[in-house]
Amino acid sequence: MKKLLALLTAALLLVTGLAGCGSEEPAASNTSAPAQNADLAYVLDKGTLVVGITDFAPMDYQDADGKWIGFDADMATAFAKSLGVEVKFQIIDWDNKAFELDGKTIDVVWNGMTLTDEVKAAMDCSNPYCNNAQTVIVKAADAAKYQTVDSVKGLKFAVEAGSAGQKQVVALGAQYVEVVDQATALTEVKAGTADAAVIDSLMAAAMVGEGTGYADLTYTVGLNSEEYGVGFRKGSGLVEKLNQFFKDSYADGSMMATAKKYGVQASIIEQK
Repeated sequence: MKKLLALLTAALLLVTGLAGCGSEEPAASNTSAPAQNADLAYVLDKGTLVVGITDFAPMDYQDADGKWIGFDADMATAFAKSLGVEVKFQIIDWDNKAFELDGKTIDVVWNGMTLTDEVKAAMDCSNPYCNNAQTVIVKAADAAKYQTVDSVKGLKFAVEAGSAGQKQVVALGAQYVEVVDQATALTEVKAGTADAAVIDSLMAAAMVGEGTGYADLTYTVGLNSEEYGVGFRKGSGLVEKLNQFFKDSYADGSMMATAKKYGVQASIIEQK
């Protein structure tokens, strides 16, 4: 009997000891850190940063040799260089940008992207770097008739699908047709298949009016004010890297030099 009790006591002590060992775990660490490191490591390992864009001057567009240039394109190229990887630009369907990002077709959305609530919910975003607004584009000959928000509500608009411009037209309660990008929206107005378009004010300043390919168009009513940011996958450590890159390039003057090259210097937000 005494021998049985001794055996039971030894077994109980062994179980208790094992339970104690299991409880001696290190304090919980930041669970987002592995995900952040994994996404950064993924980009570094494959050696490329794939940037999702549309044709959108002066932010992302092609020169005569087919090279992607523009304020965003140049900054993305410099950021990729700072990471030690090559940059690759990928045209995307703007309405599907979050799906492209999550599916790893691209690594970043960097294309004059407005920081809306929907964007912030779908992606991790950088600090804002540029001010913008959505503005109405009409034929120059008709501009005098469309100088107020109320005056444009009855027009038929062409808007980029999934864009901030589309959101503003929906808020107006106006008719609209979706197109693939903002450049196509301008083409629709030029051709007379739409009465108006809503595009980013930075694009309007670069592409519409005298001396441009759309000399017969002009911009009239501003519909809002907004800020641009860059989007990454949720939990991506690339956000912190880009925010630091923005601070450094603003401090050393290279961000403003690039902005002046494309005429967007007045819209740049100070990076602190």
